[in-house]
Amino acid sequence: MATSGSVVGILGRKVGMTQVYDESGKVVPVTVVEAGPCDVLDVRTPERDGYEAVQLGYLDKPRRLASRSQRGQVAKLDSKRGKKRAAAGIEPSKKPNCEPKRFIREIRGPAGELEVGSQVEVGAFEDVACVDVVGTSKGRGFSGAMKRHNFSGQRASHGVKKCHRHMGGTGCSASPSRLFKGVRMPGHYGAARCTVRNQKVVRIDAERNLLLIRGAIPGPNGGYVVVQQTNKL
Repeated sequence: MATSGSVVGILGRKVGMTQVYDESGKVVPVTVVEAGPCDVLDVRTPERDGYEAVQLGYLDKPRRLASRSQRGQVAKLDSKRGKKRAAAGIEPSKKPNCEPKRFIREIRGPAGELEVGSQVEVGAFEDVACVDVVGTSKGRGFSGAMKRHNFSGQRASHGVKKCHRHMGGTGCSASPSRLFKGVRMPGHYGAARCTVRNQKVVRIDAERNLLLIRGAIPGPNGGYVVVQQTNKL
């Protein structure tokens, strides 16, 4: 459980959208997020790492599917490098001794009383009014300019022949004989990191590890998300 003065954040998966009623009887559209519990895999400190952060892991991964580096992240493994460091008097870093995780992210901020091996549960958001949600938006493949950039397209009148959805002219003539960077053109659309900020926390279900957030959040149902207390006033 996160404490006062520490970073308030958690990892989870988007379940889907629904609607609930508030105290006044109004319908509120919400996104249901299955948040945590998350194991604290590491704590970054200014003395050792140069910054403050908490590394969280969500959703167990079978050890038979995990690589050696993933298993070594959560449990002590014997290695030549480890033996050399031990012989040199270097203490090994503390391990959480949990299962390897499928989704691992760092949340910047002071750790407070959180330490390696502890858990962060959805109850940490009891006193949090609004959150920021980071996810990966739905991938839409290679898209045209109208879909990707909301262009209006060519006219649908007489004289426009088979180029109704074309983007039109893209720029320069003999000088400078090239396109400038950043011209809005067809290309890969979606499947990018996306953040929605200052979303209201409507309800918390600690028994089922559910967090109900007002409005929509990025990504498909089942997509991984990072939820943390907003820094927007």
